[in-house]
Amino acid sequence: MTTAQSAAPPAGAPAPPGRRRVGLTHRAGVGSGRRPPLVLLVPACVAALFALLPLGYLAVRALERGPGYAWDVIADERTLQLLGRSLALTTVVVAACLVLGVSLAWLTARTSLPGARAWSVLATLPLAVPSYVAAFAWLSAAPQTTGLAGAALALTLVSFPYVLLPVAAALRGIDPAQEEAARSLGHGPLRTFWRVTLPQLRPAAAGGALLVALYVLSDFGAVSLMRYDTFTRAIHTSYRASFDRTPAAALSVVLVVLTMALVAAEARTRGRAGHTRTGGGTARPAIPMPLGRWRIPALAWCTAVVAAAVAFPLGTLGYWLAVGTSATWDLGALTEAASATLGVAAAGAALTTLLALPVGVIAARHRGRGARLLEQAAYAGHALPGITVALSLVFFAVRYAYPLYQQLPLLVCAYAVLFLPVTVAATRAAVLQAPPVLEDVARSLGRSPLRVLREVTVPLAAPGVAAGAALTFVVCMKELPATLLLRPTGMDTLATRLWTETGAGSFAAAAPYAAALILLAAVPSYLLGRHRT
Repeated sequence: MTTAQSAAPPAGAPAPPGRRRVGLTHRAGVGSGRRPPLVLLVPACVAALFALLPLGYLAVRALERGPGYAWDVIADERTLQLLGRSLALTTVVVAACLVLGVSLAWLTARTSLPGARAWSVLATLPLAVPSYVAAFAWLSAAPQTTGLAGAALALTLVSFPYVLLPVAAALRGIDPAQEEAARSLGHGPLRTFWRVTLPQLRPAAAGGALLVALYVLSDFGAVSLMRYDTFTRAIHTSYRASFDRTPAAALSVVLVVLTMALVAAEARTRGRAGHTRTGGGTARPAIPMPLGRWRIPALAWCTAVVAAAVAFPLGTLGYWLAVGTSATWDLGALTEAASATLGVAAAGAALTTLLALPVGVIAARHRGRGARLLEQAAYAGHALPGITVALSLVFFAVRYAYPLYQQLPLLVCAYAVLFLPVTVAATRAAVLQAPPVLEDVARSLGRSPLRVLREVTVPLAAPGVAAGAALTFVVCMKELPATLLLRPTGMDTLATRLWTETGAGSFAAAAPYAAALILLAAVPSYLLGRHRT
């Protein structure tokens, strides 16, 4: 049975007499008015401070030559052009990802699409394709595909699973009885979807859209290959062109402000809605909707998306492996790079999950300004270019922790700063799906906050948290700018070897590393697809 109400009552307040709770809800009473326990608050603050570290670096660098100089950089016409171009690219990619992600999630989760389970897995595989590999594939096939159109195409095809995964998970969690009740009252399928289903999908779609927007704002590889100037490309160029870091730091500050505005907009779109059920899960699965005459168009749509996002880049790599004359199969170097990639990605995912867990639980279970600030702080580093985060950590290590300089822990920390929002969003969504009443019962039985977290919250949210960790593992494997700067001397990952060979024009020599990267990243992506089915 589910409960529903439109506004949250005070914590611990009984339901109004005679008012039966039916339908949706939801976060009502979940932590409202109750301060987060110290067992969550202390590590969450540590995670927030960790994520805010690059901002401190930016403040020092941006003001190094005085506020007036920094303002001149920010108010320059070139900065406004970069802002417009970055917003244009983000808007196009987010809109396209919402269309692709929501439509594919709906087709694979709620309709009688033939092979729905296979399609749902295939649709998550683009997560394994780095944006720079997708851009290279399209450029090699159609060199004129550059600029806004090329960058939007490449980024859309690799990032729409960020919308697909949370929306599909939300569709699984929606009680089908609500939709059946709406149809029994005379509502057609379209009106039922619009009035009943879509409002419940809004938090998941907004969270996915936010991840896509942050991914686009922080991308460097695809926009560089497509020769489309955004903040990230301009910042990288500024860092490489001059020893004066102030202009790049000032541009990074603009990017951070833009990121915080997006996070605030997503929180406003999400509103106060959430949804949980009392009990362990849906009483019965939803009955697949017959597609009828739309069966063939639906299959064609799925085929076209998977072909463009997965088959096409793989086919391009296969072509370079087969016909390239400069291909060098150094199996030892390939194995060594693959091992290093797996090791640093696993360490990065583990640290990120550890930091994200308290922030995600607080974001899901507690309201108020403090909880919002903690969650927003966790997003601070995600839109920063990887090179900015890397340089901030170098700045910190050289001045305060020199033994960490050019060592593996510093690279792992950079991954945690960059990808903390990925795991926070997954953890928050998983905890929202867990019934809060079970935690209230545990507390009423005298369980301490730590035992409630360990014995109730974490086990209930474990599948979603694990999915977030797997997603973080994939993005860590693909990360490029921070890895180039922070990797220990002598260590190469698949991404850095791929970039080095591509920069030298040896596309065929780069192909084995690109293929290995995609194949390794495809494993957790496949498991993510299996998880949500």
